Order: sequence, then C-alpha cells, then structure tokens
Amino acid sequence: MAQAPRAATQISQAETPLALCCAPSRHRRGVRHDRSHLDYLAYLDRTGLADYAKIAGNRGVTVLRRVQGEHCEFMLISLWESMSAVHEFAGENPEKAVYYPEDEQYLLQMEPLVRHYEVAAQISPQSEAEK
Repeated sequence: MAQAPRAATQISQAETPLALCCAPSRHRRGVRHDRSHLDYLAYLDRTGLADYAKIAGNRGVTVLRRVQGEHCEFMLISLWESMSAVHEFAGENPEKAVYYPEDEQYLLQMEPLVRHYEVAAQISPQSEAEK
C-alpha cells in the first residue's frame, strides 16, 4: 500500500535566520568525466566549498551530481543571506562564475555565468514533537 506523503510545514521568516523573501541562491554548473567524479568532489571541498564557508553571509551549499553515460554533471547551489554576501564571495560581477586555477584539469565544460534565484519559499519536514 502506498504511504501518504510525509507532512511538511512551510517555514516563516520569523522561524529561520534566512529571510526567505528575496534571499538569493546561486547556481553553478560543471561537467566532467564520470569515472573521476570523486577526486573532483575532494577538490571542491578544498577550494570552492571551503571559500563558501568563509563568508559570513553564506547559508549553506548543496552539491548535486547527475551521471549521464561517461559524463557527470555537477550543480552547486549556494544559499546566501543577501546579494552583498554573494558579492563578497564572487566579487564585483556576481553573475560571473568563480573558478580556481586547477578547475580546467577537472572540468570538461566551464560555464562563464551563474544563475541567481530568489528563495520564495522553503519547506522543512515536521519534527516528531510538532506532529
């Protein structure tokens, strides 16, 4: 028998330090050979992810991976307190992707621009205490 979907609650701005109205997210995409994706994740941990963590206005990063044949696509989605925090990470032109000197050794495709979105809503599973 199929189970009912797990209940989720919408988080209000008062319940989270991340102001959901207009909080920016930054999306960057890269592609590499699937057979070597683990070394790229280790490299990301030493470079970009470490630098994200240094910015006070960073609210977390999710690294997504999609294997397609012999290639592996990565999507980095970072959440930010404000566009000022994004500027602190990305510099004067926040639409320009931030790359590191060794990235060319790891990535087959390096897109020059990133995309920014505003977080309009976010849900969180209900805790046992809230049920």
